[in-house]
Amino acid sequence: MLFDPARHEPLRAIAWDADAARACIQHVVRDAESHFDPEHFWPAHPRDRAADAASTVGLTPLYHGACGAVWALHYLQDVGAATLQSDYIPCLDAARSHNRAWLGEVAEEAAASYMMGDTPFLLMQWARAKDPAELEDRLARLITGNMDQPCRELMWGSPGTLLAALFLHGRSGDARWAELFVQTAAKLWSQLLWSEEFQCHYWTQDMYGRQSTYLDGVHGFVATACVLIKGRHLLAAQDWQAWERCMEQTMARTATEEGGLANWRAQLITAAGEKPRFLMQFCHGAPGFVICLAELPSPALDAVLLRAGEAVWAAGPLTKAATLCHGMAGNGYALLKLYQRTGDALWLQRARAFAMHGMAQTAAEQAQHGQGQYSLWTGDLGFAIYLWDCLTGEPRFPTLDVFFAGASEQATLPPVL
Repeated sequence: MLFDPARHEPLRAIAWDADAARACIQHVVRDAESHFDPEHFWPAHPRDRAADAASTVGLTPLYHGACGAVWALHYLQDVGAATLQSDYIPCLDAARSHNRAWLGEVAEEAAASYMMGDTPFLLMQWARAKDPAELEDRLARLITGNMDQPCRELMWGSPGTLLAALFLHGRSGDARWAELFVQTAAKLWSQLLWSEEFQCHYWTQDMYGRQSTYLDGVHGFVATACVLIKGRHLLAAQDWQAWERCMEQTMARTATEEGGLANWRAQLITAAGEKPRFLMQFCHGAPGFVICLAELPSPALDAVLLRAGEAVWAAGPLTKAATLCHGMAGNGYALLKLYQRTGDALWLQRARAFAMHGMAQTAAEQAQHGQGQYSLWTGDLGFAIYLWDCLTGEPRFPTLDVFFAGASEQATLPPVL
């Protein structure tokens, strides 16, 4: 089967309510602001503490901590979704120091990490700096030093700093960042391996004490493909053509289809005697593939992406909280991306149905744990951004599609469909 029904629950039949979505965004923002502590930032949620038992105070990375909370709050203000009562950018220096202490003995090695290290802290500070030269040099050193990181994935490795270079170039137009993007892409091309069994290319990821062959939307092939798709204008035409053929081949030959639905195994290569694992969430499964491939210029994968979208809808909401990485919001973004790619309003209606279910999930989670989840990729703030994109109908997956938002990027709400 292409997903585990035990990980999903029936969709609640709640009619789309734009006013309720706006109210939920305001509640999430006010709740986050009211729980901010200048010394400890935001309280870690029990779900995040379970994954990191050593944390006794607030976590700090972009992924599940203060860096991501600061980014999300200011992003919501920048796009016109909320008005903040305070400025949280000044806390970034202290949060980054806490983050380095949290990383411990791997702090230097992991400093460049896009989701766990220094890079996103410095990106936010760079955007506000009156004299950004020092920060630019630090970011350039991180991007350069990360090219040989053996992780080769978005969270820790060079694909994450490839994305940082792309955002820096998009904001500044400085050729320095374009050159670093091209250099990192060339290094990644040189690291591709070939699978005789699947007749396609792949990367290995050396992390957490083992070597993996992930395909998915955080640690795997398609996450790296996503960044290259977004930055294809920086690549030579012949290089982009080679990348596009490689992506189409790997994605087509690793997809599994059943009954008009499609999904991808978590890892290309499984141990002897093990069956491929199929999940249905952004970080492992069809939602991440749809999101990461949504801007591929070629229509070669359109049919399988539509079948993947049908699989997301058929599986229904995840039982986990309505989060981006492994919850309903991440799955909902796949539906929004298909609306953006096809123009078919059915996908927007489905995304909004997920949003209404997610609001009920979020309220239940807060009642159960006695607090919100004050993080971007794993918490309520990521869900609030998803709600905003359901209102606008213009999906921009946080820190993957967009990092810098300003007045010129504010969305205009369309008529409610």
